[in-house]
Amino acid sequence: MKKLSWEIKLSLCLIAASVLIYTVKFFVIGDDGTSNTATYIFNALGFLPINVLLVTLILNGLLSMRAKKEQQERMKMIVGLFFSEFGSKLLRIFVRCDTASDSLKSVMDVQKSWTKKEYSRAYEALGKHCSRLNPKAGDFEEIRELLRDNHEFLLRLVENPVFLEHGKITELMQALFHLSEELDGRVEFEGLPKSDIGHLRGDISRVYCTLCDVWMSHMEYLSGNYPYLFSLSLRKSPFAEKDDVIVRE
Repeated sequence: MKKLSWEIKLSLCLIAASVLIYTVKFFVIGDDGTSNTATYIFNALGFLPINVLLVTLILNGLLSMRAKKEQQERMKMIVGLFFSEFGSKLLRIFVRCDTASDSLKSVMDVQKSWTKKEYSRAYEALGKHCSRLNPKAGDFEEIRELLRDNHEFLLRLVENPVFLEHGKITELMQALFHLSEELDGRVEFEGLPKSDIGHLRGDISRVYCTLCDVWMSHMEYLSGNYPYLFSLSLRKSPFAEKDDVIVRE
């Protein structure tokens, strides 16, 4: 049986207290319609639990909304740090290995004028694209080195519970650590059988798809909340031809 939340328990207790007070009033002084000090006191006491209930629930709701918003802000800040320190570098390698990178770049060509409609179209297009990677032995090695160099950084992110509040982030981190373990388990990548290369491509594609999705979500958030961060992220986009932070228009 599912346990009742504290809000429901509190509501039942306060309502029961209010009913009890009015019941005592009815049996002690009756209800003949006259108004006196005793009637006033009982009416005030009877409504007090209801008043406490309303104030408690409203305040709790407001405080919960504020805490949730603050937590979301912290999570988005950490996501931005993730891309600045690691995510964008990894995406650039993946884009280079993409056999249809031109098609992907057109999908990920985020503009300042985009609305929710354009972002929705981009998410839909992403779901149909992220399986066209064809990394070579040198790419596997480069990805492995990048993951090794940032292993401690990724571990510190995972230790932050705020960072993992986002479902896609949890999925991404699991995929990243799995890919790192797979790549570390191989001494070299030249001469691997096709079956093993196919397996590694599948692991990389899993990371690629999720990483693109998280990047797009982050850009959508920045566009609506932090225009100056959004502008810089556009100029440093891993899907651009080159990383150029110079403002040219």
